[in-house]
Amino acid sequence: MSEWKECKLGEVAEIQTGPFGSQLHQRDYKVVGTPIITVEHLGENRVLHQNLPLVGDTDKERLKRYIIYEGDIVFSRVGSVDRRAYVSKRENGWMFSGRLLRVRPNRKLVSPKYLSYYFGQEDFKEHIRRIAVGATMPSINTSILSGVDILLPPLPEQRAIASVLSSLDDKIDLLHRQNKTLEAMAETLFRQWFVEEAEEGWEWVELGQFIEVMRGLSYKGAGLAEKGNGVPMHNLNSVYEGGGYKHKGIKYYSGDYKERHLVKPGDVIITNTEQGHDLLLIGYPAIVPKYFGDFGIFSQHIYRLRLKDKRITEPFLYYLLMSYDVREQLAGATNGSTVNMLSKDGIEWAKFKTPPDEKIKEFTSIVKPLLGKKESNYSQIRALEKLRDTLLPKLMSGEVRVEMESNYGE
Repeated sequence: MSEWKECKLGEVAEIQTGPFGSQLHQRDYKVVGTPIITVEHLGENRVLHQNLPLVGDTDKERLKRYIIYEGDIVFSRVGSVDRRAYVSKRENGWMFSGRLLRVRPNRKLVSPKYLSYYFGQEDFKEHIRRIAVGATMPSINTSILSGVDILLPPLPEQRAIASVLSSLDDKIDLLHRQNKTLEAMAETLFRQWFVEEAEEGWEWVELGQFIEVMRGLSYKGAGLAEKGNGVPMHNLNSVYEGGGYKHKGIKYYSGDYKERHLVKPGDVIITNTEQGHDLLLIGYPAIVPKYFGDFGIFSQHIYRLRLKDKRITEPFLYYLLMSYDVREQLAGATNGSTVNMLSKDGIEWAKFKTPPDEKIKEFTSIVKPLLGKKESNYSQIRALEKLRDTLLPKLMSGEVRVEMESNYGE
């Protein structure tokens, strides 16, 4: 490892702050234009493409020094200062906001992908959090980031390391995209069969005829435990905004609970609480996965929905709750001042048109394998993420070396 060298980040990369607020205002945003990346769009080493603000050609030309290109790395400047994302080919020519810093590596000295992975080490992120300034709102600047020490192997080895880690991320990304496709297929089928092709003779009924609604465990923080020392507890953070199960939101609980607080794989849960009134989370459902074992418990901020009439199925119930007409009814049933709440009655009184039993069974027979494939994909994702996160510090420290080939490149 004698050929590995330690240097300052500013010696191998140009670091720049985004445009100040006086240079770009919210009123400058357009319906059509060039996307601007903000802190909210920093995923795990990738840029998220949802709800991007846009600027027109005139402002882009005026602020062209803030354009980003493939191989740049954008860093959060305020708040969660350890967040960063690699700029891929898809974001080439976009722009970055004043709440970000742009790191532009000198490709003759450092591999951009290697550097982006280097920033992902837990030790590096902890160091960034520690040197940030400001107690209430941590922040970093070009001077702080430029002065950070980094360890660089020779450029060919940097590229080889980046190639190993990128191959894992590519597989993870492929599985995520497969899951989005599977979900879209199921949603499309439900909408076509039970909304667009709904027949006049189908009877309007209340959802409460088919389900039992149970509120979860009211718990104290002292009962929370580390993974392996408690029961999996599905909670408000276990459901994505817009619906679907959020695996990374799981908690573990070691306190007392009752049988009515148990939940099993395949059960449908639905959120009943939201801070504020944006309706981004409240009333959205998820299906409990097998990933966390044969049973768990659920917290008071979600309801468990169990079928008491077998004419419908859990997959049908899930997509029914995601449908526009039922969503509108659930949204109308929420109330509260600071915290918005959805009552059991609000769910039970929601109405829908009941299709023939045979059609529900056929829908379920098609969708169940799709849901099973999604869960299998997620298990693979978690295994690949664990492998990547285990390899990352070992590769970056030289503890694990990679065999280099001549065709490694950016």
